[in-house]
Amino acid sequence: MPEMPEVQGLADFLRTKLLPEDAPSARVADVEVLSFAVLKTAGVPLDALQAGPVTAVERRGKYLIITAGGAHLVMHLAKAGWLRWSDALKPGKLRPAKGRMALRVRFASREAGGDEPGFDLTEAGTKKSLAVYLVRDPAEVPGIARLGPEAFDVGFETFAALVAGHRGQIKGLLRDQSVIAGIGNAYSDEILHAAHLSPFANASKLHPEEVERLYQAMRAVLESANENAAGRPAAELKDSKRRALRVHARTGELCPVCGDTVREVSFADSSLQYCPTCQTGGKLLADRRMSRLLK
Repeated sequence: MPEMPEVQGLADFLRTKLLPEDAPSARVADVEVLSFAVLKTAGVPLDALQAGPVTAVERRGKYLIITAGGAHLVMHLAKAGWLRWSDALKPGKLRPAKGRMALRVRFASREAGGDEPGFDLTEAGTKKSLAVYLVRDPAEVPGIARLGPEAFDVGFETFAALVAGHRGQIKGLLRDQSVIAGIGNAYSDEILHAAHLSPFANASKLHPEEVERLYQAMRAVLESANENAAGRPAAELKDSKRRALRVHARTGELCPVCGDTVREVSFADSSLQYCPTCQTGGKLLADRRMSRLLK
């Protein structure tokens, strides 16, 4: 799932394409909905985006927001969605059909008869969770209205209070978008590995030094990921993320810190990865349904 660093990378990339410093802002020429389930709103017509040029490209949590014509196109890429940019889309409309294509946004050519750039939203797999909203105010999107502060906007004292007040496992706290926005499954694994903490650790029972370590790990991991994503075209962001991960999605590989084997705990529709030596004192985590360490 694209998380804060990748979505920020997409926002920065689109900003260079749609709001260039040396040319007028782009204008939306057309929006094609190719999977009817992807559009979650009906109150604002799609052609509202054509009423004026693009004025902003932003990120909030894991949401990507393009503002044009006084309307906001809000996109959540979910688990398997992605944005694919083209400097020259083929002319003509696409037919709605089953498959990966969900939405196409075409921008007007900057020159008469020139190529029309744009992007496609695609989604792999059979479970379709990609969501697009067209609203007058991003706060109208339920997921955005529920978001907590961005990770970099949370100071240590606030973070410590959030941890102390959470009665569940620390990984769940990091992933809770209503508490801290932007961190998902991958970066919570990476943060906990860097902090040398078990994903099953009870948040409220962490010692003060562990909370400090976790806070510093959160900032360091996300800062590194942001630097890794900065300046990359959309087509490179996913692969660059995979290469930089130390434990997430690396089950069976060697931990780059201690050399132990990275292990996995499977859930119904996802999994987490961790290093026993770095994070659990060498013990293997039990099945998620047990939620405790194997004796």
